[in-house]
Amino acid sequence: MRLLIATDAWHPQVNGVVRSLQHMVEAGRALGCEPVLLTPSDFRSVPMPGYPEIRLAYATRRKVAARWDGLGPTHVHIATEGTVGYAVRRHCRATGRPFTTSYHTRFPEYLAARAPVPQAWTYAWLRRFHGAACGTMVSTPSLEQDLRARGFRNLMRWTRGVDTDLFRPAEPGSPPPAEIADLPGPLFLFVGRLAVEKNIEAFLRLDLPGAKVVVGDGPDRARLEALAPGARFLGTRTGPALAALYAACDVFVFPSLTDTFGIVLLEALACGTPVAAYPVTGPLDVIGETGAGVLDANLRAAALAALAVPRAAARAEALRYSWAESARQFYGNIVDAHESGPRPRPGAPPLLGLREPA
Repeated sequence: MRLLIATDAWHPQVNGVVRSLQHMVEAGRALGCEPVLLTPSDFRSVPMPGYPEIRLAYATRRKVAARWDGLGPTHVHIATEGTVGYAVRRHCRATGRPFTTSYHTRFPEYLAARAPVPQAWTYAWLRRFHGAACGTMVSTPSLEQDLRARGFRNLMRWTRGVDTDLFRPAEPGSPPPAEIADLPGPLFLFVGRLAVEKNIEAFLRLDLPGAKVVVGDGPDRARLEALAPGARFLGTRTGPALAALYAACDVFVFPSLTDTFGIVLLEALACGTPVAAYPVTGPLDVIGETGAGVLDANLRAAALAALAVPRAAARAEALRYSWAESARQFYGNIVDAHESGPRPRPGAPPLLGLREPA
């Protein structure tokens, strides 16, 4: 398999979509597949207004077609609904090539949080975008149920994973990171993009003991810092530095109402940090009735109750997830969807299967 992954989300962006795709690229190579990427860096692009870390690519079907033979894909996966994804979709449709998609982001809710655009309009466009695919991957049962009720079809499950070697509890007696060592406990942590759709303001307005710690960056940072001058804003952290912050805090508070999964939930759990969140898609699927956190429409009540959750219970739940299983689902879905999807037009390159014939 030579898999083309078309995505508008890629480095240097720091988000769950990029992390998921990066793991799939690495796992594909280990499985003997050859992932190739089309990202905004392959086209002329401009910063997105108000969100400069995201690049808007001038990707067109003609530019994609010019690159196609050099890419030589046997399979195609369109990861995002942006300009790169749309241009690759147009080329696949024009040449009769099957492709899969994934639904990472609740764009209707995100857009409605920023502009007066009816969600019904955005969902109609997304239904059309994904309706041309021979399979659309979703991360959780509750998201699948919601999209199916909205008329989406050919839905396939693709869960996420966590590196439990990197994200792990702190060693007994180890000091907290110096940047939060002076804060009074308990410590309530948020990690993610600082943007209005993440609903971080709901966390910062909570009346909680101890201190609040915010890790991440984004277009809403200045407003949030002014809103909560007592919170400790640390900016973006990755790797061992991020893992150490998770492990040093007492509760991970996830105020989002629109995320489709929330990889940060698994990262927190893997470090033994229980989760407090609203009972919505993502937390319902990851936390649910596991005992690894607390879900409540009253986020303050959830955060205070999560202080009593055993850290061992949080860690145990995270151990149920792995990027290896995530990759098995991802590549298995692609093979299954391409085998059952529409055939290429005459003259198109043949599709190769991942599985040997019986």
